[in-house]
Amino acid sequence: MGMIQTFKQAWKIPEMKKKLIFTLIMLIVFRFGSNIPVPGVDKTLLAGMFNANNAGLFGLFDMFTGGSFSQFTIFALGIGPYITASIVLQLLTVAIPALEELAKQGEEGRKKINRITRYTAIGLALIQGVGYTFGLFRGVLTDNSVFAKIIIVLVLVAGTAFLMWLGEQIDQKGIGNGISLLIFAGIITRIPTMITNAVKYLIKGKGTTQYIIDTETGGLIPQTVYNGVPAVGVRILVGVAVVLFALAVIVGIILITEGTRKVPVQYAKRVVGRKMYGGQSSHIPMKVNQAGVIPVIFAVSLLQIPMTIAYMTGTDSGFYKFVYKYLSSSGNPGTYIYFIFNILLIIAFTYFYGQISLNPTEIADNLKNNGGFVPGIRPGKPTVEHITRIASRLTIVSAIFLAIVASIPTLISALTGSSAGFGGTSLIIAIGVALDTQRALETQLVMRNYSGFLK
Repeated sequence: MGMIQTFKQAWKIPEMKKKLIFTLIMLIVFRFGSNIPVPGVDKTLLAGMFNANNAGLFGLFDMFTGGSFSQFTIFALGIGPYITASIVLQLLTVAIPALEELAKQGEEGRKKINRITRYTAIGLALIQGVGYTFGLFRGVLTDNSVFAKIIIVLVLVAGTAFLMWLGEQIDQKGIGNGISLLIFAGIITRIPTMITNAVKYLIKGKGTTQYIIDTETGGLIPQTVYNGVPAVGVRILVGVAVVLFALAVIVGIILITEGTRKVPVQYAKRVVGRKMYGGQSSHIPMKVNQAGVIPVIFAVSLLQIPMTIAYMTGTDSGFYKFVYKYLSSSGNPGTYIYFIFNILLIIAFTYFYGQISLNPTEIADNLKNNGGFVPGIRPGKPTVEHITRIASRLTIVSAIFLAIVASIPTLISALTGSSAGFGGTSLIIAIGVALDTQRALETQLVMRNYSGFLK
């Protein structure tokens, strides 16, 4: 069932239509809030911070927030603290027995873990808000008093808390995963800007930002100057190559995201009374990309730590200059160092998350207890080894694919001078959320059809 056809069928059903409209309204509220600036910010000075020379440091984070970060709006922190808290809690669930017990308590345990996640997210948002207000954005504030900065911090934390509430409302009354849809909306809204920048590059070349003094106010006015290099023909070839690459990446992401290895399972026949049970053939579905986009988010989060600290120390500090040159995706040779670390971290996190999300021993025990076995493989330890071997091979494919898709746009930008703002990481998330939302719609449609049949 195609995605467009699924939405058409859902729109014809009043109950589903209501959920779709509610989800759309929540996303509109998110976009409206993304344009409300925090109090006491000089927009001219703010524009100077995110010029062509340093926007790459926080380009991906700004993409996730739909431009709220670079505009320093009330949603500048985005939903990032909640995502980080969720990932940390997932990892701690494996390491801390108390959290592991909560995870096994079903719905009630899940509610307690969600409550802990929200509190952790608020704490992270408070730390980030203080760091950005007293560090990164301190130079663009019209009032540098402590009280004014505290107000800004509270506004930023409240913005993140409101986004968490917004996501929960979508979960309960809308369609799809609310948090994922908020990130999806932030990414999608950057497409017009990305297309505009690409067209400008193809027509005029790479632009650099310069500042002139306003004779009336004495403030700085940003002005973009195009150098016209490289030649028009080269720029057009680069544009065509980027479009073809993006199409290939989209197809690859869909194939990897939807790809599943079916491990055949045979159930032994059992005689209970006068009836015979079992004897059916089934399979264990093992997703190619078991970890999803979590390894990419983890890698980006770690690589942004030194950049964030560097921004807080000031652009004139030696630490900032070192990080910008050697560890940022915009520096030289930092681009290539960033590229290598990004690949290594994504591969490492893909293996790590694959290990904690798939338990071959548990799968083998469940098969054995239910009279199932993999044809040609003995139950017990041989089955565990067989499933582990398959999972390792799938993880290799997934890790390499994620690393390539997430890293190549950085190299394209460095080698060609073109902007790769809508990079591989953004594509992975956007396509993954779109497919998940489609599956959620299809599931609800099927459940509704079954309900109608039973009535």
